[in-house]
Amino acid sequence: MPIPSTEAPELLATPSELRSWSARCHAAGLSVGMVPTMGALHAGHRALIERAVADNDRVVVTIFVSPAQFGPREDFARYPRTLDADLSLLGDVGVHAAFVPSVEAMYPPGLVTRLDISGPLGERLEGASRPGHFNGVALVVTKLLVAGLPDRAYFGQKDAQQCAVVRRLARDLDTGVEIVVCPTVRDTDGLAISSRNLYLSPEERMRALAIPSGLAEAMAQFDAGERHSSALATTVRSCLENKGLDVDYVAVVKADTFSEVETAAPTNQIVLAARIGNTRLIDVVRLGVDTAPVGRGV
Repeated sequence: MPIPSTEAPELLATPSELRSWSARCHAAGLSVGMVPTMGALHAGHRALIERAVADNDRVVVTIFVSPAQFGPREDFARYPRTLDADLSLLGDVGVHAAFVPSVEAMYPPGLVTRLDISGPLGERLEGASRPGHFNGVALVVTKLLVAGLPDRAYFGQKDAQQCAVVRRLARDLDTGVEIVVCPTVRDTDGLAISSRNLYLSPEERMRALAIPSGLAEAMAQFDAGERHSSALATTVRSCLENKGLDVDYVAVVKADTFSEVETAAPTNQIVLAARIGNTRLIDVVRLGVDTAPVGRGV
């Protein structure tokens, strides 16, 4: 296992600096892991970073809130930005470099290239609720992979459709990068850890526990033999609506294509999105794979 760095991470501000750093690592025969983030680092990010540090000789964490993946009525302006705390965490866990570019560095004037994620993977569920979102994700992730040339890049399972998009683009564009998806990290009450949890009031935080509770109930039904996707989705939806959550979608899908299925099978995923006040949360469980969320207090 590689020995973690004990020094503060080297700060990189432009794609060319990131490229040069990665090239130096590879020239020395060292493997490179990358963890793309939007900052406001939490326990979920820490788990990704620790996995990357364990797997690779050198690790770079990217911190960039990309406007390309936010819609006109979404929370780009108020998305939490905690750079000092983020850099402190990176030093604690042995990260070697932090890529912290400006918007201008990533999207220089005159940029005309766009990526289009088509089909159910890009156009259904999150894609339908957030038009253009995955095109923005694809553009920024591609730019990071091209500039950083990591051997492996790490993403969290909670953003399941994003993970499927990234895996597909890495394969379609022949990047040669291994996409590593790590399990969702949950709080002790079962709620998936997210930067957006900071927006929740104490009362909203309690109501949000309907999410892991509903997923746990549907997983129990599946384990007991229920295979009708509509029944599983109805169970989750009812639990959310009973606590006053505004449900965007609940669906049972194939993990690689995000096509919805009528008959649920092991490795299919239950995915959902719901609003609590002004905060939109997503979650996912893999049927027959994941342990049910705790979901206490609902």
